[in-house]
Amino acid sequence: MSRVRQCPAPSTAEPSVPRGPIPTWTRPRRPVLRVPLLAALVTLTAACDDDPPDAYGNFEADEVTVSAEATGTLQVFDVAEGQRLAAGAVVGQVDTVPLALQRDELQLQVRNAGTRSAEAVAQLRSLEAQLATAEEDLARTERLFEREAATAAERTRLQGTVSSLREQVDAARARSRLAGDEADVVRSRIRQLQDRIDRATVRNPVAGTVLARIAEAGEYVQQGRPLYTVAALDTLTLRAYLSGGQLASVRLGDRVGVRYDAPDGGLRDTVGRVTWIADRAEFTPTPIQTREERVDQVYAVKIRVPNPEGVLKIGMPGEVVLSGSGTGEGAEPSGAAAAEDASGAGAGGLANATPRAAGAGR
Repeated sequence: MSRVRQCPAPSTAEPSVPRGPIPTWTRPRRPVLRVPLLAALVTLTAACDDDPPDAYGNFEADEVTVSAEATGTLQVFDVAEGQRLAAGAVVGQVDTVPLALQRDELQLQVRNAGTRSAEAVAQLRSLEAQLATAEEDLARTERLFEREAATAAERTRLQGTVSSLREQVDAARARSRLAGDEADVVRSRIRQLQDRIDRATVRNPVAGTVLARIAEAGEYVQQGRPLYTVAALDTLTLRAYLSGGQLASVRLGDRVGVRYDAPDGGLRDTVGRVTWIADRAEFTPTPIQTREERVDQVYAVKIRVPNPEGVLKIGMPGEVVLSGSGTGEGAEPSGAAAAEDASGAGAGGLANATPRAAGAGR
């Protein structure tokens, strides 16, 4: 649970000094309360400077750019900036009439191919029956011919009939297979068209808040055209920068202190989890440090910070306190850390979504 810490402004008023005529024989004294007042001010300032920040950064969100997966007129587009969307929610529809017409035409071709296949199968069965009869006649005639009860002309005629029927059976089988293959090809094309029709329905890939609406209803969109951007704001990422000396005290999965500006002007403390550490050093980014410190080499880290109340905003500055960080063997996580453990390290990607970090340059 976040807590707000605000140091009270110390009173700078000097204690009152008795007024009146000062005797000529004595020297005016300075107020004896100046030293206690200065000591109190130093003590209060030291209390406010406990655990000074070790690093600075800005909060980011994992933006997902949702693009059109079909080409056509965007007939329906129910998206507004700031709107919260559930994962899988239908938010738009691209025109699918041309695809539906092509699908109907292919379905007719499938029926025709099925008819041809059925005719080929019926003809094949008839020819196979005729072939079986002819082969029986030929076998009987050959037995009679051996006994000289049948002529050679009868045997030759039946041999020709059997040979012709065998060729016809082979051709009928080929036609039957061809008709079946044609039907399979057309069915495959129908499945492809149906997939394109399904993709014409715009579905929100991840639960989150709409950050920007790029397209408008009624526009003609091409496949891959960005429509809107969405990001999950219940957990943000603080991208901060550590020196080489600080890097040795940070590990993936460690819990660290995070501070950010509270609405009342103070600082609010919470806990975040380190989810990424850069493997290469870079110069300190311009918006983060002073001009003198920009020449230093630092390492970027990402810290996932729960944001259940929506207080954190993209681009908002934050501070990192490493003192007391770490998983702490046997230690119970705070409420913020438990929420972060439950929320996980972030969402997965989708075919129609392009994730990128938001807020780094804002």
